[in-house]
Amino acid sequence: MADQDDVLHLIEDDARPHPPPSTRKWKVAVIDDDAAVHEGTRFALSDYVLNGQTLEILSAYSGAEGEKLMRDNPDVAAVLLDVIMETDAAGLQLVEYIRNQLKNETVRIILRTGQPGQAPERRVIVDYDINDYKAKTELTADKLFTSLTAALRSYQQLERMVQTRRGLEIIIDAASTLYDFKSMQRLAEGVLTQIASLLNVDCAGILVLRDGKDVDDEFSVLAGSGCYRRYIAANSGAQPLDPEVRQLVKSAFEKRMHEFVENRSVLYVRTGSGREVVVLLEAAKDLSDTDRALVEIFSSRLSVAFDNVILYEQLQQANTQLEDRVAQRTRALMSANRRLSAQWLRLQRANAFKNEVLGTVAHDLKNPLGVILGRTEMLKELISSAMASKDSSISQVDHIRDATKRLTLMVDHLISDAMADAFDITIRREPVDIAALVLEIVEANRPSAANKQQTINVSAPPERMTMCDGDRMREAIDNLLSNAIKYSPIGGKIGLTVAYEGDNALIHVADQGPGLSPEDQSRLFGRFQRLSAKPTGGESSTGLGLSIVKRIVDMHGGKVTASSAGPGEGSTFTISLPASAE
Repeated sequence: MADQDDVLHLIEDDARPHPPPSTRKWKVAVIDDDAAVHEGTRFALSDYVLNGQTLEILSAYSGAEGEKLMRDNPDVAAVLLDVIMETDAAGLQLVEYIRNQLKNETVRIILRTGQPGQAPERRVIVDYDINDYKAKTELTADKLFTSLTAALRSYQQLERMVQTRRGLEIIIDAASTLYDFKSMQRLAEGVLTQIASLLNVDCAGILVLRDGKDVDDEFSVLAGSGCYRRYIAANSGAQPLDPEVRQLVKSAFEKRMHEFVENRSVLYVRTGSGREVVVLLEAAKDLSDTDRALVEIFSSRLSVAFDNVILYEQLQQANTQLEDRVAQRTRALMSANRRLSAQWLRLQRANAFKNEVLGTVAHDLKNPLGVILGRTEMLKELISSAMASKDSSISQVDHIRDATKRLTLMVDHLISDAMADAFDITIRREPVDIAALVLEIVEANRPSAANKQQTINVSAPPERMTMCDGDRMREAIDNLLSNAIKYSPIGGKIGLTVAYEGDNALIHVADQGPGLSPEDQSRLFGRFQRLSAKPTGGESSTGLGLSIVKRIVDMHGGKVTASSAGPGEGSTFTISLPASAE
């Protein structure tokens, strides 16, 4: 129980009228271990009203209960706190808990004690963050009224500062991303919060935008605070405006002027870009002229910021369009480059084919021309000889005519090849007597061999038919035999053999030339490949002969190979040709 000095002496207030109380109440915590103090405090403050708000008194009877009460009620405005409760320093420990652990710096703490000697006033005021120090004996009803009123007003001012800081933090946070639409919503909310804190009123606000100039154009809610937050369009669960609120907003758009009605202020703002903004504020009190001017300034600044957002969006759209055009031009250039690359490749292929045709012409035409030249010289010798006979002359003329026909046929083939793709030439299969074909080729090349005193031995079983292109195979075998003559030494021997293994016809051309080195064998059938060996009679070489042989044999589904016992041991070329068409 408290001493008699602790009892409150109640003094009746004068009968002055009070404004009607609002729904909000000041929360005051009484923390004391004496129940009589709680009852006396409630009785003394039963009719307390400040700024239209009454009191809500919360009670705790120990330091531990006080900690729980303060944790559960962070919006307590003032605490009437006893020093000595379950311990001599329970009240002072609670002060440290409130300030240091709960980080509550706005609540006003009035320390009351019945034993001032236990907690000297000067030491307590200096060492602890309290706002007033009273002995219970001196805390009459009037002094309690005065102390509490001062504490509540101090709390109100601190709360206003906190709200101002919170609004500024929201605005500063939104300023860094001002040109983002969501940040604009946050900025609008921050401005509404700032207005409420600066005007010292609890108000709800809404900011409505209309893009069009017609009255019937739809409008959208850009930002809202308090009870109007549910109207924000960015929220997927947004609700349509209430009829009364919608009518106020629509009326402001129609009248294009500010309108102040009871507890509500409607501001009309027209932006520089021609858009219209309506700000609706709902407060518990009427705004003064100064308050209204402040609200108009904030709203106009917000409209300027909104115009900046629109300009930024237009700039972004222009940049996007420019990037699209650049991307389109880039794609067009890349497409043109691809077409040019394709044309360049076609030109390279055409040039390569031209080189191949020229090489083939230079190579293939030399053999029949050599036959013609050799037969012509022999014919000349026969004519100039006294022993010349008619049959010998006719034979040489026949050889010349055959070589000329073969030359003409080669020219026709080359023209035909030039009209088609180099890798898309077809062959004409027909029954061919390979033995007879080989004999014809040998007879055509005997003069060239005779000039180098070489002999050609032929072994070929007659009347064995093979399905192939006779003209193409003539070119292939003729190239192999010409190479054998070209690289065999003076007086050397050349063997040409035709054999059959199963369904394949084998044509062997053996010479006594310099043989093939490993390096030669690795690039033997490549185009324009000149081997290490040199022709023995000073003949020229284009490097195309063996590649032409391989190409012709490959088109027939056959295979051409080369073997050599080593340098100086000669070489043997073998064509393996299917005897019948697949």
